Amino acid sequence: MNKASISYKKQELPETAQIIALYKSAGINRPMDDTGRIAKMYENSNLIISAWKEDMLVGIARSLTDFCYSCYLSDLAVHLDFQQQGIGEKLIELTKKEIGERTSLILLSAPKAMAYYPQKGFSKIDNGFIIIRKI
Repeated sequence: MNKASISYKKQELPETAQIIALYKSAGINRPMDDTGRIAKMYENSNLIISAWKEDMLVGIARSLTDFCYSCYLSDLAVHLDFQQQGIGEKLIELTKKEIGERTSLILLSAPKAMAYYPQKGFSKIDNGFIIIRKI
């Protein structure tokens, strides 16, 4: 696949069906049977960067940020057919560009992606806590 044929968009809200199709292909664990919840996740996010092959959503980075201190990268997904092409790395790069150097980029990794993020400049931290959602 030609990397040049991928376009990136900022703050364009994809259709919920496109997001769910992307998540399914990427193997992202989200409540895909609850389209209202997926839609709300995106409606309440304030930084969305997407990757497109013509009109097909092939990658997305969804974040919550104050643009001056911290940014939580809550979703990073790349369609299975488009992985290993630098799309995830480009989505991270564009997210970092939007938030600036004074803002920390924070994420929770899926277990199978733990080896990916250190290769992209992330440092593992041991000083975090979480209260797991009920559903």
